Amino acid sequence: MNDIKLFNGADFGKFLLGSGFVAAGKEKFFVHWVRKFFDMHSKWPDIPWYDQLPLYLKELLSARYEDWQIRQADQSVRMYFCNFLKSVTPENIPSTAPLKKTTDKNEILRVFSEALRLRHYARRTESTYLGWVDRYIRYCQDESSLKSVESFENTEKVKDFLTYLAVKRKVSASTQNQAFNSLLMFFRLVLNTDLGDLKNTVRAQTKRKLPTVFSLKEIQALFSILDGTTGLMLKLIYGGGLRVSECCRLRIKDIDFDQSLLFVREGKGGKDRTTLLPESLNNELHVQIARVYTLHDQDLSEGFGSVWLPDALKHKYPGASKEKAWQYLFPSMNRSIDPESDLIRRHHASDSSLQRSLKEAMKKVGIHKHASVHTLRHSFATHLLLAGVDIRQIQEYMGHAKVETTMIYTHVVKDMRNPVASPFDALKLQNTSGKEPSGTNDSFF
Repeated sequence: MNDIKLFNGADFGKFLLGSGFVAAGKEKFFVHWVRKFFDMHSKWPDIPWYDQLPLYLKELLSARYEDWQIRQADQSVRMYFCNFLKSVTPENIPSTAPLKKTTDKNEILRVFSEALRLRHYARRTESTYLGWVDRYIRYCQDESSLKSVESFENTEKVKDFLTYLAVKRKVSASTQNQAFNSLLMFFRLVLNTDLGDLKNTVRAQTKRKLPTVFSLKEIQALFSILDGTTGLMLKLIYGGGLRVSECCRLRIKDIDFDQSLLFVREGKGGKDRTTLLPESLNNELHVQIARVYTLHDQDLSEGFGSVWLPDALKHKYPGASKEKAWQYLFPSMNRSIDPESDLIRRHHASDSSLQRSLKEAMKKVGIHKHASVHTLRHSFATHLLLAGVDIRQIQEYMGHAKVETTMIYTHVVKDMRNPVASPFDALKLQNTSGKEPSGTNDSFF
């Protein structure tokens, strides 16, 4: 087979330790399983490794290896080809390791978590998916006291669960879709099957909701009292149409002062894009970068200063994690332990302080809207439309995959641009003194 070369166990072992995939001392077991795979692969010539993998695991199963050993062998081979050699996109390869027939929900969730991390899903996505699978399993067990994981492999049960969410829990369409996507990945990665026909599932009602936006006067009022680091972050979110997480994850190298651009890396859907950098924020940004440099120098002097990097970059540029360019533009005030590598690092700032600061500012200036930090992103797109910017250009700034998503702001704009006067205003009533109106209905008050 053309995608298998001579196995280098030493390099693979170093990769496992350096990437934080396995704890020290455990890498030898992963190397063992890959070496065993290479010893067997000559039995199945001329087929790619991912077609050989099920045959390899079947051999291990027939040799009466334990379930956890077969699952570890499956992970080891995937890590070698997908993560170490990067020969195939991991999402394209379904899981093949069998899951023990068990009622232990924690074991089932652990296997699902391992599968998601192997495929580099974000921690928040992993937490969301695990939460929905947890609810699904509890629903199945409550409904019929199911005995094993095979009992969950039932399209009718999934239909019932999604219908239950729509009818009994009255969740929104987006929440029901989130649950469906979570179960779809669970069935593919853990149960090794695809969900069947779900056409007859009761769907949550889809409602078209126009996004809340701030007016230009409200934006001016908010930013007249917002200052400090959180103020700067909120200004960038509005000035560039950033998502909250995108702002928190900005690194110093992502600021291009010469071209007035912000580089958004690994945005929604794992896509990179550029958006607008407000020139009026240059001075504040230079001051913030100087603060980050000082903080980073202090961390280095105390034996720290390494920032988290994606696996590929971490191995391609081993020294980059301590370079100033890679430091977060808005670092956390305190160092913490990286859960992936157990290293003490300075993570980026949390979004909770941003939400709190905006709510406080809204109260101070008297804005009574159901709004959040994300409203600043909606306002960015709406105000660009009002200024006559092309919808396709706004789509690129926002990072929307489809222009239909951006088109929602045209419905907001049509109500804000030269609104038609109400016929009531043409009545020219005489009660303009500001006195309370008199009438027979005073008793209602």
